[in-house]
Amino acid sequence: MTFFIVFFQMLSLLVMIGVGFLATKTGMVDDNTNKHLSTLIVNIFNPLLIFSSAANSIGQVPLHTLLLVSLIAAGMFAFFIVVGMILTPFFDKDKMQRKVYQLMFVFSNLGFIGIPVVSSILGAQYVVYVTEFILVYTVLFYTYGIAIMEGRFSVSSLRSMLNSGTVFGVAALIVILFEINLPDFLKSAATYLGNATTPLSLICVGYTLANADIRRIVCNGKLYILSAIKLLILPLLLLPLVRLVTRDVGVISVCMIMFGMPVGNMPLMIGTEKGIDCTNCSAAIILTTVLCVLTIPVLLTVVG
Repeated sequence: MTFFIVFFQMLSLLVMIGVGFLATKTGMVDDNTNKHLSTLIVNIFNPLLIFSSAANSIGQVPLHTLLLVSLIAAGMFAFFIVVGMILTPFFDKDKMQRKVYQLMFVFSNLGFIGIPVVSSILGAQYVVYVTEFILVYTVLFYTYGIAIMEGRFSVSSLRSMLNSGTVFGVAALIVILFEINLPDFLKSAATYLGNATTPLSLICVGYTLANADIRRIVCNGKLYILSAIKLLILPLLLLPLVRLVTRDVGVISVCMIMFGMPVGNMPLMIGTEKGIDCTNCSAAIILTTVLCVLTIPVLLTVVG
């Protein structure tokens, strides 16, 4: 893929973020609206986009490729954990802040941003591979992520893994593995509902941007270093390793998009819950989300 083809596709996503920004500034979207939209996206639209991708890809997704992507996803998270452990002391000396930075390195926005980007650039048929990354993400967050913040492993946190995203993700894998052909009306309904994910997710991102302290974001030099490492350097370091295990350009492209995703919301949510100052985390989410409009085209251009 050439840089400009991907860039203009990413630019269309930025336009949708801009719509959310303007809708917020003009009072059409408020905190209550954003919460309800986020709930619908997380519990209905996102899971159905994953499920419809699987339902419409029966016979098109080799099982060995699914297994391979799962292993790549596990490898990605292991790599990010090690890098985070090495680099977080350089970003902050405070013990609790270092925990937040560690989670920022590991847990990216694979759902809200990853799914719309993969769907719009590569096509909905590739979203099923994102499922592999999200399932590994879910297990890791409610084990490793919780343990990092609490200083211990909590069995009770495992209950949180049982959510609509996980359920539909597992259902998607079952549909693929056993080649279950669903009735056309069910596939159509799931597809139409799933397609709402992209615009609504990006409107929510626009809402967050509209309520952010822009000056604090653009004036924080450490966040630019974090962004460069997370969005470009780490994905480019992983690319040669992925090419060792597969030559499928589509699979490599999905993996590179997943590697280069912006900081996710989960570190912010759990940090806030624990009473930690997450101002830098919030700023990093906004900055990396905006910058990925430029970095994703670079990554996919390198893939070729």
